[in-house]
Amino acid sequence: MNPWLLWAAGVLAAIAAVLLLVLWSVRRHRAPVLEMQCEGDMHARMVSLAGLSLGTVVAGNSAQLVFDDAFFEAAERQIDAARHSVHLENFLWKRGQVATRMSRALCDAARRGLQVRILLDAMGGRRMGRAGRRQLREAGCQLAFFHRWSLRNLGVLTDRDHRKLVITDGREALLGGHCYTDAWLAERAPATEPLRAYDVSVRVRGPIVSTLQGAFSENWAAETGELFAGEAVFPVLAPAGGLAMHAAYAKPERSAPAVKILHHAAICMARQRIQVQNPYFIPKPEAIDAFGAAVRRGVQVRVLMPAIQATDNVVVNLAARRNFGKLLRCGVQLFECEKGLIHQKIMTIDGAWSAVGSSNFDDRSFDTNDELTLGIFDADTAAQLDALFDRLLQCARPVSLREWERRPWCRRLQEHACYSLRQLL
Repeated sequence: MNPWLLWAAGVLAAIAAVLLLVLWSVRRHRAPVLEMQCEGDMHARMVSLAGLSLGTVVAGNSAQLVFDDAFFEAAERQIDAARHSVHLENFLWKRGQVATRMSRALCDAARRGLQVRILLDAMGGRRMGRAGRRQLREAGCQLAFFHRWSLRNLGVLTDRDHRKLVITDGREALLGGHCYTDAWLAERAPATEPLRAYDVSVRVRGPIVSTLQGAFSENWAAETGELFAGEAVFPVLAPAGGLAMHAAYAKPERSAPAVKILHHAAICMARQRIQVQNPYFIPKPEAIDAFGAAVRRGVQVRVLMPAIQATDNVVVNLAARRNFGKLLRCGVQLFECEKGLIHQKIMTIDGAWSAVGSSNFDDRSFDTNDELTLGIFDADTAAQLDALFDRLLQCARPVSLREWERRPWCRRLQEHACYSLRQLL
């Protein structure tokens, strides 16, 4: 063989090895094995939880849960009532009834002279269509896309903006799991959206909104270079209620992302009950160990997820099943809901603290995506979310260890194959 070809092949192999080493090193720094011990009363533990997830406890807020397709009316009302600014960030926007309604509200706001900034993930927002983009921009909306496909973004294309957030006037925010597609509507066209999505978001007022505005600013500035300021977007906020909250969204370069620390630390801090509602539940081995340790402390651990016939991503569902045996042997109770796509991303701890946001319980959300989760110190909010869990159990079935161990070999092979792709799903 030509020695020049051998030399070139050797150089390319060396470059590839270095790139793989760099990627492995980045992921190693971002995905450490998390361990912790925590004592003290609930308040002390929850303050620690906020600090560990790179946030701070903010007092003086109010919270109102918004369920299923009532979210879109709530978002429209909030935008219609805005007087100075509207900021919207979301992962998914697809042409249909919901997109038409939201476009109308946003365009009307821009025509009233408001600052309207819209940030969509480039992958999830690609089905907005050229006409939809033109309509928003011609009305005066500023529209940007997170990590467009380009050579400049080649190294970050797997990093998606998975946050779901609406902020008006810097005073009121809606965040949770809702996306802008007709799948979330009770009345929709089955031909285009055969599977209905169920979800939970939360409307908040009070000083915590400034923190959420800062989260929006982070990605907006990264994509547009614009730093916004002033009373229209960052007003001085008086207390709006009696609730303490904290937000997790930071993603340090050489450490675990805040949402990952938040969920893992919350498991370790539980003393009575952990309830998880999540559509994509693929915990890492250390999280499984943390769940098992919680059960040994006397904590009841229950997880609700969609059944395989009620998911929009069969590959993720199969990957999740691979570790059912480990979880069940640890004493974790697993339930599969057959009602539809249970899309809410919720965790409650001891009936006193709740996490509501955009983060799935998997590698992609914890290690790669940009996410936003709100921690709420409030027994009433936790009670509402626990009551939702109990209602959904009526259309769910428990997963038994015996049933899981008797599944056919073809299913086991599918689960292992899908699990090997978990960091890409």
